[in-house]
Parts: sequence; structure tokens; C-alpha cells
Amino acid sequence: MKKKTSKNKKQSKKISIDAGWDPINPHAAAVDIGSREHWSAVPPQTDKSSVRRFGAFTADLEAMADWFKECGVTSVAMESTGVYWIPLFQILERRGFKVVLVNARQIKNVSGRKSDVQDCQWIQRLHTYGLLQGSFRPEDPYCVLRTYLRYRDELVSARSTQCQHMQKALLQMNVQLSHVISDLTGVSGMAIIAAILEGKRDPVKLAALVDPRVRASQETIAKALVGDYRAEHLFVLQQAYELYNTYEAKINACDEQIVREMASLPPKVDPILKPLPARKRGNADLDQMAGVDMRPELYKRLGVDVTGVEGIGVLTGLVLLTEVGPDLSRFRTEKHFCSWLGLCPDNRISGGKVLSSRTRRVINRISDALRMAASTLERSQSALGSYARRMKARIGAAEGITATAHKLARIIYRMIKHGEAYVRQGLEDYEKKYAARKLTALQKTAKAFGFELVQKQVLTQSVS
Repeated sequence: MKKKTSKNKKQSKKISIDAGWDPINPHAAAVDIGSREHWSAVPPQTDKSSVRRFGAFTADLEAMADWFKECGVTSVAMESTGVYWIPLFQILERRGFKVVLVNARQIKNVSGRKSDVQDCQWIQRLHTYGLLQGSFRPEDPYCVLRTYLRYRDELVSARSTQCQHMQKALLQMNVQLSHVISDLTGVSGMAIIAAILEGKRDPVKLAALVDPRVRASQETIAKALVGDYRAEHLFVLQQAYELYNTYEAKINACDEQIVREMASLPPKVDPILKPLPARKRGNADLDQMAGVDMRPELYKRLGVDVTGVEGIGVLTGLVLLTEVGPDLSRFRTEKHFCSWLGLCPDNRISGGKVLSSRTRRVINRISDALRMAASTLERSQSALGSYARRMKARIGAAEGITATAHKLARIIYRMIKHGEAYVRQGLEDYEKKYAARKLTALQKTAKAFGFELVQKQVLTQSVS
């Protein structure tokens, strides 16, 4: 016999976790990215088999896009896994889908329920209800230029390694070239190294190859070039010298490609209607790339002259252009922009108590470039230079550089977003305003304790 249940006893009901939720993206799909295979999920009502596995070949990615079209998908979310997401992202974007690239921190599944099938379903579910925020990615033309610029940085890094090998080989031979020449890879240094590799050992003749502008005397340079030229160290010097020249040639080829891609980008401002401001500082040769002055080209694409800001050069401007582009509308305010860069305090508050206010650890090439720019303001006789020195003295060297980079980011955001020209502030004017702010703060503090500040007057007596 069946056991009768009490009428007063409440019967348990299975409540769906999605009860009462309105889908934000009803035609959303998701992909769990892998190196050899991709798992895709579409809304359950669009296909009997809502989860499918696809390979990593191009034909498989095209088949995945066709399946999404058949299911009526309009938006696709995927996790940024290594570089495996790039081919699929580009194919789906080219096919007309809205692709959302998501940080892995936002899509962590429930602990203990980890599989590729469940991951793609979980991502699809989150994306359906609008719980995912896509990572920022500039438009495709700027991504093309960004690839060339990032590869150029890798070539420059590899070239620097060969410079270190040459320096080490010379030191092992006790050729103290670095004591008399500041730049080993300059005209004088490379001429001397080439002569040494050709078999020349006379220190007087080697010293004659030095540029006359070098401050060290010929006698001192000749003493520095007397060394123990061992065969093994000469071999290392030869290999490093050849590789250095090879990387130099590759960098020049990369520069030519960057110039060509730069010319294909749409201009934001007409230099005839809005002329480029005159160069107020710096060496014009540093703005050259493959024989082309990149400062006017950068001005036309960004609409403002970012190189007018102290510490910002053409290379930093190129990083800004390729990493975010000339449109900063994705960042509502300068605070959002600085938060994306990881340059502002990340206040973690619990129970009304600030647990931490350190900046977030992010990998961002703009942040690195701005920190490098901030470090060059140590001796700048400008308002930004004074601010950098004051911050370093107040909160430390590393934190001061980050604070200065934060200030540079806010200035650049206003310039690009609103098309404002940078107005230089003199050092004296900045110091006067800073002193006025400090005086106002002291007066408020004294008033809070019931005191009043009185300016001391110094009476001078004239000597008759």
C-alpha cells in the first residue's frame, strides 16, 4: 500500500535558477577554446544537439560559423585562452557576428564541475543573461598595425641581448670601451668593434676611429683598447656583432612596414585646416622611422599632438594609437580608462575598512609605456617634472612613477577624447599654485583646532 502524505506537509518544488530572469542576449552562443578542439554551445531551443565539438583547423572554424548561422546566433562569447582564440575571433567577426572576448576571471564555473562541455554551456548561460563584459579590442586596422609594432619591440629586445653579449666579450678581453664611450652601439663603438674583428690591434689606430665629439682624450681611449684578445672571446664578439646587424636590418624592414600601414589608416584631422603645432623640444631625428617623420602622421590619426606632453615621444604615441585607437568612447570617463590601464588604486573594502589600495596587476603595453615616460621626467624643468619629483619623495620611487603615469593617462584621455590641445604649465606657476594649496590646507587645519595663522612680517631698516 502507498503511504499517504499529510495534506499539511509542504511538498518540495524544484525551482529553476533562471526563474523570472529575462534574457539579455536570447540568440547567444559560446565557445570553450582549446589548442586542438573547440566546444560550442547554442541556445537549447535552436538545435536538438545544442553542444558540438569542432576541430582547430580553418575548415572546422568555418563549419562552426555556418552552424551558428543556421541556429540564428547573433552574438558569441569566448574565453581569451592564449592565442588560440585569435583565428576564430577573426573568422566570426568577418562573418558578421558580435564577438565578446571574456576574461577568464569572469567565467569561473562551480567548483567540482569542470569539463569542456559544461564550460561552454556555462559561458553561453552567462552571456545569455548579460553577465559577461567583453575585453577591449581596437578595430581591425589598428590591430594590424599593433602586430607589427609588438613584433618590433621583440626585435629591439633581441638586439639588446646581442649588445650585452658584445659588452661581455669586450670585458672578458679587458677592452674597457664602456669607460670612454657612453654608447657601445653608436658610430664610434661599432667602428672600433668592426676594426677589432678585422684583426686590427694597434690601440692608437683604433682610438683614431672615435668621433671627435667624444670627451675622453685619445690617450685615455688608447689605454682602454689594450686588451687580451683571446680567440674564444673574439668568436663570441663576432657572432654577437653579426646578429646585432641582422636584427638592425629586420627592425628597419619592420619600420618600413609600419610606415606603409600607418598611411592606410583613416585620418581624424586635416592638418591644413588644423595645423600641427611646432615642435617645442627634442631632437627631430628621434621622430624618424624608415626615413619618414612619424609625428605628423601620428597627429593626423589621433587628432591631437600627444608628443607635446613632456615625456611622450613618437613610439609612445604609436603604442597609444595601436592599443586603443583614436576612439575612446568605450571608456566613459578618464577614471574608467585609468582603471583599465591598472594605474589607479584598486580599493578593496570590506566592513567599511579599506583592506588594500594597491594598483591591480595588469599586463598592458600602454601602462608600461607611460611608466617609461614618467621615469624620464626626473630632471624635467616643467610642472609634470615637479609633480614626478614630489610624488617620488612622498610615496617612494615606484609608486611615484605610477602616480605620474596615472597623471599622464588622464591628460592623454582628455586630449584624445575631447580633441583638446595640451597647454604646458611652467615650473614656477606650478610651484606657486602648489604653495597656495598647501597654505589653504594649513589654514583649514589651524581653524579646526581654534587657531589662526598670521603671516610673519620682516621689517627691514634702511641704513642711512
